[in-house]
Amino acid sequence: MPPNRSVICPSCGFKNPVPVPKSRCASCGAKIEDLRRTMSHQEELARRYQQEGFSVRWFLISIVTMAVLTILFLYVVPEFIPVFDFEGQVGMMLAIPIWFVGGFLIGLISPGRTFIEPVVAAFIVAMPTAVLLFKYQTVSTMPAFMYVLMSALGLLFTLVGAYAGERVQMGPVSHDSKP
Repeated sequence: MPPNRSVICPSCGFKNPVPVPKSRCASCGAKIEDLRRTMSHQEELARRYQQEGFSVRWFLISIVTMAVLTILFLYVVPEFIPVFDFEGQVGMMLAIPIWFVGGFLIGLISPGRTFIEPVVAAFIVAMPTAVLLFKYQTVSTMPAFMYVLMSALGLLFTLVGAYAGERVQMGPVSHDSKP
C-alpha cells in the first residue's frame, strides 16, 4: 500500500494513517479489521451493533456512574426532601429507570460498541441496592425474591438503555448499496 493512504474507522469515521498501530483507531479505540479482507454491505450491517470485547475502563466508568446515580436518587434525595421516601418496593421501582438512564448514558458516550459493561456494573450495584432496600424497609411490601426479580428486570432495562445509547451514538443506518 502507498504510505500516504489512510483507513477510515468503521465506528467513528476517523481517518487513521496506515499502518494502524495495534489495529485500533487513534480517535475512538475501536478495532480495525485486516485491510485485505473486505466485508459485503450486508456483513457490515450485521456487524454494526455487535460488542467487540470487554473494556475494563468503561466497566469502571459504568460502575461509578451506576453507583452515583443510585445513591443520589435512592439515598441522598430522601435525606434532603423527606417527602421522597424511596424504600422497599418504591425504591426498586425507581432503581429500574435509574439503571436504564445510566446504561443509556454509557452507551451514548463510550467509544465503539460497549453495552455489556453497563449491565455488569448494574449487576454489581443491584446486589447491595436490593439487600439494603429489603433490609431497611419499614413496611414489608414485597417478599425477598421479588427484589431479585426486579433487579433482573433492572439489568434488562440497563441492556436496553445501553443498546439505545449506542444506536443514538452511531446514527442511522445508511441503506445505500455499495458497488
